[in-house]
Amino acid sequence: MNKDYYDILGVNKNASKDDIKKAFYKLAHKYHPDKKEGNEAKFKQVNEAYQVLSDDSKRSKYDQFGSGFENVQQGYGGHGQSGFEGFDFSNFSGGFQNSNADFDFGNLNDIFSDFFTGGTGRGRAQARRGRDISTEIQISFSESVFGTSRKILITKTSNCNICNGSGAKLNTKMEICKYCNGQGKIREAKRTILGTISSTKICEECLGSGEVPKEKCETCKGKGVLRKEVEVSINIPAGIRDGEMIRMAGGGEAVSKGTAGDLYIKINVASHAVFKREGNDLVMNLDLKLSDALLGTEYPIQTLDGQISVKIPEGVSINEILRVKGKGIPISKNKRGDLLIKLKIKLPGKLSRKSRELIEQLKKEGI
Repeated sequence: MNKDYYDILGVNKNASKDDIKKAFYKLAHKYHPDKKEGNEAKFKQVNEAYQVLSDDSKRSKYDQFGSGFENVQQGYGGHGQSGFEGFDFSNFSGGFQNSNADFDFGNLNDIFSDFFTGGTGRGRAQARRGRDISTEIQISFSESVFGTSRKILITKTSNCNICNGSGAKLNTKMEICKYCNGQGKIREAKRTILGTISSTKICEECLGSGEVPKEKCETCKGKGVLRKEVEVSINIPAGIRDGEMIRMAGGGEAVSKGTAGDLYIKINVASHAVFKREGNDLVMNLDLKLSDALLGTEYPIQTLDGQISVKIPEGVSINEILRVKGKGIPISKNKRGDLLIKLKIKLPGKLSRKSRELIEQLKKEGI
């Protein structure tokens, strides 16, 4: 069945890569299985859609051929698609019985997948892959601007350190798998309404390698993987935004003789008492005395880079903005946004007699 990846991410077909990325981050956070109202199935759908639409080459093929684009030109007899494109045989489950025959439909999607890909079977068509996992960490506002690194502990399924994922006891010999006779796959025959159809699948004992250890690793019991706590180092780039996610390929759950899933880290940025972010600029408010606003002066400002002195021109207005170049968010190695200082004129709540007299004189001057 053709999958509408655009619909899964909630974007239109003309969406930019940035729009696709934002939609993915939002939905991945919403459906993450660790969340109270998470949904693992939808999380996997969102991840699958993002992997295709974020890759220009895959997206182009998907737009042309649909979600089955990877099988195009690999179909039966080398003539492209099978002709069963988009037809879902999964509803034909269980059995079909009449007075003359008892046919096992099984899952005809699997059967036709094997049949129209040259009988290679699901084992080779789709490699074993571990589950994607995610976590989140909080960093300071300053760390989000300049970047930082963190080390966190995660409990997950990882390769066994003793056997390095092989499942074999150290220095033990490998022997031919008895279940598949060293073929790495097992052939099955199913009776269907179309007759007997043969298909192949990965051997569950050797996982496609054709070999099994004579003696299994005692630590992981021959599985090659086990659940344990591991330390993960995370490099957080400068300029990262609150809510953005970092993807670490291969940092997810490991599987025996397969590829590990990915690790997604959501970054939560703590708010700052003085600064706020607007695009690549930093914004702050500065309270001025009325006399300083009228006559001008210099104010010391404590920025994220250290203290600087800012010149206040004569006769500035309320909410006027002063721009300090290159003191904002890093954009590239040699380029940064700016620091925007919004001027707020602080009026005295109560005037002394002398202050009142002086202001009366200013009033007579038309000020």
